[in-house]
Amino acid sequence: MTPGSNIPLTVTHVTVDVAAPVRLDVSGLLLTPDGKVRTDDDFIFYNQPTGPGVTYRSGGGTAPDAIAVDTTAVPPGIEKIVVTASPDAAGQTFQGIEPTATLRNAADGSVLATFTPPRLGAETALVVMEIYLRNGAWKARAVGQGYANGLAGIATDFGVSVEEPAPAAQPRPVTPPQPTAPPQPMAPPTEPPQAAPAAQSPAPGSGKVNLDKGRVSLQKNQTVSLVKGGRPLLSQVKMGLGWEPAYRGKDIDLDASVIAYGPQRNHIDSCYFGKLSILNGAVKHSGDNLTGEGGGDDEVIVVDLGRIPQEVSGLVFTVNSFSGQKFTEVAKAYCRLLDAATGEELVRFDLTNAEAQTGVMMAKLVRQFSGEWDMTAMGDFAKSRTVRGMVKPAAQSL
Repeated sequence: MTPGSNIPLTVTHVTVDVAAPVRLDVSGLLLTPDGKVRTDDDFIFYNQPTGPGVTYRSGGGTAPDAIAVDTTAVPPGIEKIVVTASPDAAGQTFQGIEPTATLRNAADGSVLATFTPPRLGAETALVVMEIYLRNGAWKARAVGQGYANGLAGIATDFGVSVEEPAPAAQPRPVTPPQPTAPPQPMAPPTEPPQAAPAAQSPAPGSGKVNLDKGRVSLQKNQTVSLVKGGRPLLSQVKMGLGWEPAYRGKDIDLDASVIAYGPQRNHIDSCYFGKLSILNGAVKHSGDNLTGEGGGDDEVIVVDLGRIPQEVSGLVFTVNSFSGQKFTEVAKAYCRLLDAATGEELVRFDLTNAEAQTGVMMAKLVRQFSGEWDMTAMGDFAKSRTVRGMVKPAAQSL
């Protein structure tokens, strides 16, 4: 097939697999006549593998991932299923790794058509093929439409979990609310003593501390001023977020994000696995971790404090469970702030009291009138599987 060409489907149950020299993430979206999903449930991928008439099939790393479509089971009101692909490695383009989509009869695996999108370059995601209904008959069309902004570009086009940036207000830094109750003494850090120098903790009733005495360990609602040697920290920092399954052998797939706000708590942008860079590169995401297994941070968000635009006065770091697992199924969730240049751990917050919810606001960075940033440990839970659902509760926390 060539871009834009179509063929009638002679069978009711087909699969579209997408192969490339590298591992790909393959997804399917069920679209209404206006070209949008009805809800996020119409986005079918590795973490949400089944929908009405559409199924995601993993190749297990040895075969291509595929989207299966049973046209007899597609619900009324859905007129198109688009099949998308993006490289599994964060930020990788399709330059030199052109994918091939193969349309098959699901009953016997026989090939109905193949399509390789030509002339790919900076694209990091593609709409490869679509199965669509026209005059009562189902057809398949080769598409090959590319997006240079990854899954976020596809999500924006089809209405999946992307907030539009609000108009920027005039800069006016906001001061974070102080805790209503005095903070309690901090428990000893969980790392072995040799992993890092002893951490300081804000003493009860002592207010904020800074970074002069080394690493700071926070409890819920405690705040540290990102000032060292009398000067605001305006270099690159990394917010590392980590977790483990509460029960061994059961993977936990969480998504870390950061939401940027203006001085009127207006939402400016969100950085997450589908949009890995915001604010002209001042905030960057490491990409999605699918299991939570292994040592070290599961996801990392790099923040260049000195390059954050003046219209941004607050950043809220969140973690969500898109698959619906609750935080009571998660162990050892934490966030920690590191110096990006040296890897030195500056601030750490361990989440100790989990709730049976699918979203949590871990920490916030708020710009002060004097220009420095404060970091406050949060640990506030919300009912949301996506960063989109965290925008309002996170705004209320500023």
